[in-house]
Amino acid sequence: MSFDSPSFDSFDNINYKKIRIGIVRSLWNKDITDLLYQSSYNFLKNVGLEDQKILTKNVPGSMELIHGSNTILNNNKDIDGIIALGCIIKGETDHDKYISYAVANGLVNVSLKYNKPVIFGVLTTNNMSQAIDRCGGKYGDKGLESAKSLLMMLNYTN
Repeated sequence: MSFDSPSFDSFDNINYKKIRIGIVRSLWNKDITDLLYQSSYNFLKNVGLEDQKILTKNVPGSMELIHGSNTILNNNKDIDGIIALGCIIKGETDHDKYISYAVANGLVNVSLKYNKPVIFGVLTTNNMSQAIDRCGGKYGDKGLESAKSLLMMLNYTN
């Protein structure tokens, strides 16, 4: 059995003049999150979002993506969804597992609290090479995929 990924080619129900999107970017592993951010941002611009329709905020690390996403949705009622971008790389301890779980769970809670999509654009890799491979390398572009996922969810909810 094979799994076909959903088509990201058509977002028929989205009025790009009316939607507003938040991007929360972790500054930890900034070389990676900059790549994720650029591909997300460029895709949103290419489909027709104007600069003023994309609110970008930076947070220190991936754990703070939760509070950053919550704060944006709490303070900006016109934000339709969030893309949370981060990079958690395995270290010598299991610290990465606890952070990854907490961030995933926290972002789900923010999404449910506001009934708006909050996309988990957080890489969880064993090393820097794997992270690079997921920023436009041999394993795709998770920044781009996160932006497409948000638009797909906005298309779904409209």
